[in-house]
Amino acid sequence: MKRLLPAPLLSLASAVLWLLLSASASAGTWLMAAIVGVAVPLLTASLRPDRAKLANPQVLLRLVGVVMVDVLSATMQVAWRVLRSRAHAPRSAFVAIPLDLQDVHGLAALALITTVVPGTVWSELTGDRRSVVLHVFDVANEAAFIEHYKQRYERPLMEIFV
Repeated sequence: MKRLLPAPLLSLASAVLWLLLSASASAGTWLMAAIVGVAVPLLTASLRPDRAKLANPQVLLRLVGVVMVDVLSATMQVAWRVLRSRAHAPRSAFVAIPLDLQDVHGLAALALITTVVPGTVWSELTGDRRSVVLHVFDVANEAAFIEHYKQRYERPLMEIFV
């Protein structure tokens, strides 16, 4: 069964998407949805990375909460800085952050977190994966920002993806 459906959720999602896009309930549409549901995971198997191994789900839940709070807080901070930009221009900068995290799943999660939190943009991951360059909308103290970033995001991800 695993050889026919290597990614059951992807199979289900592909089949459902086919049904929704077709907007038909005919037998042919259902047959084609089943074919798409089986074919898509088989054809894209080489594109999917190895499965992630989560070492500490409790840290994951705590990290999700931290990110939610940071998104709300950063949204307000960026809005405030934009509204006050005539009086006090934001101190934008590219910040290079050395990384201890090497797991590909952890790096992907770190990129996602960076993208979701307003005021930061993931600009570059160096070829050796030893550092990331972020564009930060407003950074007063680069060293403090780096420590904050590593403490809030990188360290929990290192506990989650071992």
